[in-house]
Amino acid sequence: MTDNEFLTPDPIQLPEPLESTERKVIYRRPTFESEIEVTVDLEERREIMSDSELHFLSHMLEHISMRGCINIEVKIGLPRYKLTHVVCEDLGITLGYALLHLLANNIGNGINTFGEGSGVLDEALSRVVISVEGRPGLFIDNHLGRELEELVEDMQAHDLIAFLEGFSQGFKTTLHIDILKGRNPHHIWESVFRALGEALRGVFAPCEWRKGLIAAIKRTLY
Repeated sequence: MTDNEFLTPDPIQLPEPLESTERKVIYRRPTFESEIEVTVDLEERREIMSDSELHFLSHMLEHISMRGCINIEVKIGLPRYKLTHVVCEDLGITLGYALLHLLANNIGNGINTFGEGSGVLDEALSRVVISVEGRPGLFIDNHLGRELEELVEDMQAHDLIAFLEGFSQGFKTTLHIDILKGRNPHHIWESVFRALGEALRGVFAPCEWRKGLIAAIKRTLY
């Protein structure tokens, strides 16, 4: 067993990445309903137009990338049907897998593996906390005093939640989201994804104290 195996998906169940280095991971996840390819890297920022087939989701990916300081590029293949739920869930899982491999490739250098962030857009405010410890789970608390509106631009809120559920599953992360303020559904959800990016930046932030503590982290996580 190598030091990184505790964070690497089972190769019997999942294909290996197309490319996997300390700075870059390309991961493709084919299923009966879709074929999603995600590239994530920690190189210098560059302009990427990722087309998820859903305008609002593509916009949210841009915010994860910008706030997380991670280049994210996605390619969507839909061999059977163009189903928004499929796109959201499968893309979330695939992005999570790619980030998990990237984290595994960097954990020996000393990184946090957890993070938190706040996102603001006008009247909307959200908080996100991430802990990557092999315990997937999405927990959303709505503090608005009313139900979230179902429609946001060209998407349903439930499909955005499906993306976040898939992200938590693929990244093996506990993901807490608190929606604190907001009226406009676009502003509310954008504040969530801004906060997600900020929390993700914390996950990959350097932590010199943790450098070389792979074995101890393994015992803690499992």
